[in-house]
Amino acid sequence: MDEINTGITKNKHLLGWIAECVKLCKPERVWWLDGSDADKERLTEEAYKTGDFLPVNAEKHPGCHLHRSAHNDVARTEKLTFICTRDEGDCGPTNNWMAPSEAYPKLSSILDGSMAGRTMYVIPFSMGPIDSPARKIGVEITDSAYVALSMMIMTRVGIKALDALGDSDDFTRCLHGKADLHESRRFICHFPEDNAVWSVGSGYGGNALLGKKCLALRLASWQGKKEGWLAEHMLITAITNPAGKTHFVAAAFPSACGKTNLSMLVPPKDFAEKGWKVQTLGDDIAWIRVGEDGRFYAINPEAGFFGVAPGTNEKTNPNAMKTISKNTIFTNVLQRDDGSLWWEGHSKAPEKGIDWKGEEWTPEKGSPGSHPNSRFTAPLSQCPSLHDDWETPKGVPLSAIIFGGRRAKLAPLVFEAFNWQHGTFVGATMASETTAAATGAVGVVRRDPMAMLPFIGYNVGDYFRHWLERGAAASNAPKIFHVNWFKRNADGKYLWPGYGENLRVLKWIIERCDGRISAVKTPIGLMPRKEDLDLRGLDLSEDAVEELLAIDTQEWLAEVESQAEFLSKLGERVPDEIYVERGKLKDRLMGNKG
Repeated sequence: MDEINTGITKNKHLLGWIAECVKLCKPERVWWLDGSDADKERLTEEAYKTGDFLPVNAEKHPGCHLHRSAHNDVARTEKLTFICTRDEGDCGPTNNWMAPSEAYPKLSSILDGSMAGRTMYVIPFSMGPIDSPARKIGVEITDSAYVALSMMIMTRVGIKALDALGDSDDFTRCLHGKADLHESRRFICHFPEDNAVWSVGSGYGGNALLGKKCLALRLASWQGKKEGWLAEHMLITAITNPAGKTHFVAAAFPSACGKTNLSMLVPPKDFAEKGWKVQTLGDDIAWIRVGEDGRFYAINPEAGFFGVAPGTNEKTNPNAMKTISKNTIFTNVLQRDDGSLWWEGHSKAPEKGIDWKGEEWTPEKGSPGSHPNSRFTAPLSQCPSLHDDWETPKGVPLSAIIFGGRRAKLAPLVFEAFNWQHGTFVGATMASETTAAATGAVGVVRRDPMAMLPFIGYNVGDYFRHWLERGAAASNAPKIFHVNWFKRNADGKYLWPGYGENLRVLKWIIERCDGRISAVKTPIGLMPRKEDLDLRGLDLSEDAVEELLAIDTQEWLAEVESQAEFLSKLGERVPDEIYVERGKLKDRLMGNKG
């Protein structure tokens, strides 16, 4: 068996685990990634040899590559994702559970000999800046060059991670194998009590880049509960006003609610001319700790973007388009005849091309040229709106946490929670409505607590309790807000323009954080007066503004009953405080009613 770079560590715990994995998977050779440019170049050549990468137009996409996944392997496989705790109650009702005593033998039987004739890549990596006390070290084993190169973008890979680990046994053991990519032999199993993730049968990023959702959310949420911090599905952005004061904000939205776009927001022209700036620190994950000064401090544990391509264009997200203009891995997008890349919503559709399945495509074919979940993997360092402090070891102090969802009628444009407990309730019961394109039915409410439903690595009731405790531990916790960019009028048209104009709402939020502007108490929370929203230069009628800020008591009373139905399914560990806040909301609405 050939070995490459094996001498880069003497950590006996790591070497012993690698030996166990080699014995199980039986690779032809083992390649330790040292994180160097030379290593990356050799690995890229390997990816082209194995067919993991396809060439693209180098003039239009310098340093970029195209990857096509198996046709049955194009998204996270939630039904085959498991939390493997000894006690099923610790897993909770929102996760799939499998006992470790069942999971290890089941996955071992699939992984046994699965890397025969293949290369086993050993990827030491850090989630979070290497010099941050909040960082976590992991080591991923994989037989996919695509995964290895993606991890080199998304995390901090190589000798620097091994140096940070030293002789310690405190690292996340991440074992990934493609095997035969058959759905019946596909499992993504998390072992929080062992600090381990095993994934087999998938090459898709969300199932295979084990530092991302698996470690940075599911395992990290468990670790955060034990160690006293929060791992959240949140963007982090910086908003600087004309006076030069910067506020850092974290925000959690379910899918299709503009999370990445908000993280890279471009201010409207008149705001930019006055000196407003919005800068990016991360678009997906935040690790949050209470600092010595009683404030919440957040780091982005990732080093790259793993974004959805369709719908990304110069209007919706110009900063993303600049970010992915070079050194990017594209997955399951269409390739034009000249080798350049395209996806739905990018620009005018080409007359023909090769679609994500590798088949000839024309618009008349009637199917998407790019898969709806096609992706780009790009370095954070290439983002033109990146904030200088995105890798500060301590993290940045949060002024506000924002929740949001897609609600056509119910939720107003913005409201502020009365306090931390009320804000936790707002996050715990947040929801989004589905669209006809996605589900065949409009307005189906899906609850997604803190936008974390697929990523809470333990019992959801304990997760709510942990949120309440973290707020109590902070003497200066962030204010909590809820936004809804997607309210519609009677004709079904959006009332709010969205995109860069969302800064107008963020301005009110940070002014509330500074105590510089008042709010109106309503049954659902604290809301702006019309005159307190900076709508100058915006083509928005008085009626539209009133509708955006309207609260329909009957609609909200129905929402309270829907919340009760949802909470009843979450088991007895849901804290009493959540039910208390629901009761208070109902009482306020009933008082408002009459």
